[in-house]
Amino acid sequence: MKKENSQSRALTRSPQSPGDALSAIHLEFIQNQAEQHEGEGIEEVADYHRAVFLNRHATDLERFQQQARIHEDRLTHLDRRLGETHAKLAGVEPLIPVAVEGEPDVLPTTPWNLWDRTMFVLALGGIAILLVFGVFNISFNLLESGLVTFTENPVRAYFWSALLPIGALGVKVGWDFLQGPRKRQVYLWTCLVAGLAGVLVWVAAYASVYPTLSKTTEEHLASLSVFDTDHPGDGLLPGLTGGGVKRIDSVIVASQAVAEIFLSAVLGIYLTMLYARHRPVRLAGNPLFGQLDEERRELEEVVARERLALAEARGSESRLNHQLSAFVAFARSMFEKESALRRSRSHQQRSLLDQIAQQLQAQLQSEGPDGNGHTPRHPALTLGENEPNS
Repeated sequence: MKKENSQSRALTRSPQSPGDALSAIHLEFIQNQAEQHEGEGIEEVADYHRAVFLNRHATDLERFQQQARIHEDRLTHLDRRLGETHAKLAGVEPLIPVAVEGEPDVLPTTPWNLWDRTMFVLALGGIAILLVFGVFNISFNLLESGLVTFTENPVRAYFWSALLPIGALGVKVGWDFLQGPRKRQVYLWTCLVAGLAGVLVWVAAYASVYPTLSKTTEEHLASLSVFDTDHPGDGLLPGLTGGGVKRIDSVIVASQAVAEIFLSAVLGIYLTMLYARHRPVRLAGNPLFGQLDEERRELEEVVARERLALAEARGSESRLNHQLSAFVAFARSMFEKESALRRSRSHQQRSLLDQIAQQLQAQLQSEGPDGNGHTPRHPALTLGENEPNS
């Protein structure tokens, strides 16, 4: 036993590394406690090893505890804000009706029927016919005008005639910018009157020159005279000359352009009104709901990061606490093992001494009593009986 103690002390005096030195110090402390307290110093061993562990890891343990408290406080604040945001979102509608002419668009509309569908298709076809006919008619008139810029480059005539659909679109955009049903009605009727007036002027101008245009070549030759006389069969404008025909042609082209521009715009306005009568109720995203929903998503992301950080801090703290528990439990097991070994060795030594004493006593008894009638006792037997248990 003394030899083993000397070997452990020698191991303590000559450590191979700091970790080995620390382990040797722990072993020597456990052996000292086992020698001094005879199996009752287990609490001192546990307190000592707990103190040794905290000496190394108390800073880390305290840092993890403080980090956990910080993340808990942040989570409490963020959870409160998130709850307030959810409460606000519960009272806000995600969609709101669109304002139409200053009023929210919440009234139900009329479903489509056959008449409205037919009128929608006819108006759309009328716009297309008016624009195509006007473009080609104006372009042909420009080509027949004899202007050099159009005869040399006929494509320019088509670009000039493109002013008709652009003008019709501009008249329609003017109606869209008006606010209020009364102003729009006045604007619509004005465009309609202008378009019909253009049609009537075009019809009247064309009717005035139709009798002259409808004559055959023989009739034109028969009507020729060296005298400047009026002929009653020349139509509404008797005695119409070539210059007069040119002026009438200009009136026809201008009235046709006006009629096509304003009538196309009126048909476009009618299409818009017809669609508005059957359009679905329009809803738009609520900007307040969008802001609150964005804030909710950001808070949820921050809360998720804080929860992960809190879990990491608590995990590190729990890991150190479990390491401390395992370290103390291992020290207790070492102490109990050392105490059990010492009790076993003491019991073996006592049994050995008892056997030696019995052998000596048996040997003395075999030699017989002395002269006084007493059996002599061997010094070794006396020493074995009086030696205290170690």
